[in-house]
Amino acid sequence: MTLLSFRELQRQLKPEWGRTTQAQGPDVDVLMVPSLSMDQRQIDLVTGAHHYEERQLFALMRLRDPGVRMVYTTSKPLGELVVDAVLELLPGLPTSHARRRLHLLDTDDASSRPLTAKLLERPALLARIAELLRPGRSFINCFVVSDLERQLSERLQVPLLGTDPALGYWGSKAGSRELFARCGVPHPPGSALTHNLDDLTEATADLWEAHPQLGKCVVKLNEGFGGEGNASLALAPLQLAELGAAGRRQRLRQALEQLPMPSPSWREQLGQQGALVEAWLEGGEELSSPSVQGTIHPGHPGHPGLVEMLSSHEQVLGGASGQTYQGCTFPAAAPYRQALMRHGQAVGEALAAEGALERYAVDFIARRFGDRWDLQAIEVNLRQGGTTHPYLALSAISGGSLDPASGLYHSPSGQPLHYRATDNLTASELRGLLPVDLVDIVTEAGLHFDPAKLRGSVFHLLGCLSEYGKLGMTCIGRSAAEAAAVYAATEAELLRAAQVLGR
Repeated sequence: MTLLSFRELQRQLKPEWGRTTQAQGPDVDVLMVPSLSMDQRQIDLVTGAHHYEERQLFALMRLRDPGVRMVYTTSKPLGELVVDAVLELLPGLPTSHARRRLHLLDTDDASSRPLTAKLLERPALLARIAELLRPGRSFINCFVVSDLERQLSERLQVPLLGTDPALGYWGSKAGSRELFARCGVPHPPGSALTHNLDDLTEATADLWEAHPQLGKCVVKLNEGFGGEGNASLALAPLQLAELGAAGRRQRLRQALEQLPMPSPSWREQLGQQGALVEAWLEGGEELSSPSVQGTIHPGHPGHPGLVEMLSSHEQVLGGASGQTYQGCTFPAAAPYRQALMRHGQAVGEALAAEGALERYAVDFIARRFGDRWDLQAIEVNLRQGGTTHPYLALSAISGGSLDPASGLYHSPSGQPLHYRATDNLTASELRGLLPVDLVDIVTEAGLHFDPAKLRGSVFHLLGCLSEYGKLGMTCIGRSAAEAAAVYAATEAELLRAAQVLGR
């Protein structure tokens, strides 16, 4: 039998296979591979990273369609309660019916290496997976598509719904800036890609000399994610205006040598993947970090895929650099929500023309000057991200849809829904709590999602709870204020109950 290449396999994808927010219609098998196939040094910075394979469990919403079957792979076995907690959220469907169409397979390997690498090392497991997938009616869905996922697709001879890793440049920091320029999307002043400290120093000096009022800049590793590859550099204290060109470069070089990049090996990564420098946007009476998400459906032969805008969010950033993703609120603020959707559509169409598929997101900085908001795009992510699973959770439990004109999400009754979500609810008091304890606490307090009231909390990353005292949750309400109140009440009750149980 002639083996097909990755691109040849992708031509088998059907346009309707990418639709997760509504019943898919045709029978199809989905192989879920929630592998964090990214730079291991940055993955190691994430607490409980090996449990993040659980975040894609909200993809089980596809099982709402009785014609869909799913194979969900993980490094270690998932607890039954962890899986059932998601299946029980699916409206209008017996859990037992969905469970019969779900196959859970694992590699029994707790090492920190990517799940996909573990799968490729286990031919017997791959053979079992292949037996569960119907030829011509199956596809692979991943958190991110790297060369490992390309190999998996070709080994199984199953098409992968995601962007070809050969197009990964468009999800890098340099590729993002090129896309923004092409699409006419506003973005901050910045440099081309550099691969050593001398060139980075020169790029930083050039940026300041073109914008001498600049008080701060940000250095970005080209393939960083979640803000873990970014570090800010304060320029004002360096008093660059008092120096000549050579003196400026010497002082900038010294400052860059001490740059507080989250990854301690960033100088090595600079040589491998490159980095660029951008203006740090300041000023205005308000500042926020919105983002917009879309998906590109498979197209017909010879035609780019259809772009669908999915959501907009306000990102909650923190960490030592102030740029690490902590959580989000949905939707983005009304004054600029439609502009976000419009810019996201333009970027999506440019990506589709390049051959990209499936999820993408565009991050922005928004600043208010009087009654005017200034939006500046800062990066494109060609993968699922921190805002993907909360939106999937909302879609799974409410059965509603997004109004593209307003950017609001409406339940089937027409009620707009909002949420606040996090992957990083962390407290020492939560260590030792088991998932069953969590279920008992929120149920007894009436904080679980109630479809009649359209409010309450749903949870993820349950595997992190006992070991790390860390939890993810999506708190839903009929307004932004109600969603925030649900979040606050849930956090307070979890901490209170944990303290009582720990006595």
